[in-house]
Amino acid sequence: MSEEDEKRSPVSRLSKRRRANSPAGTKKRRDVWVTAEEEAALVAKAARQKVTVPNLLLSAALSESSETPTERRAAMAELMAIHTLLARVSNNVNQIARHANAGDEFPHDAKAALAYVREVAVRIDRTIEGLM
Repeated sequence: MSEEDEKRSPVSRLSKRRRANSPAGTKKRRDVWVTAEEEAALVAKAARQKVTVPNLLLSAALSESSETPTERRAAMAELMAIHTLLARVSNNVNQIARHANAGDEFPHDAKAALAYVREVAVRIDRTIEGLM
């Protein structure tokens, strides 16, 4: 056994093996047509994950945790909206800090700005949890 083989985890060595035969046998066969670029991407991704292309496709299709392109676009839009909100909030916080440092009385709307910061932070947490 080479040094590289010893570094691999037991899972990666087993991932290249065939799946166990199903007691009911194979019921259906699915053919998937892909372009040359898609084939190259599939082969590269399967190699990175140390699995076969059919295994990669099957595990991706049956995975409960995978997201659809629509869900991914929605999450990206949500993150962009949060980015805009944070830019606005940071501007408000800078204005409050400038006002407070000028020796004036602490602004009354500071509580509202800080509450808004907390609201944005909760929204960020929810978005991140949704992506996990």
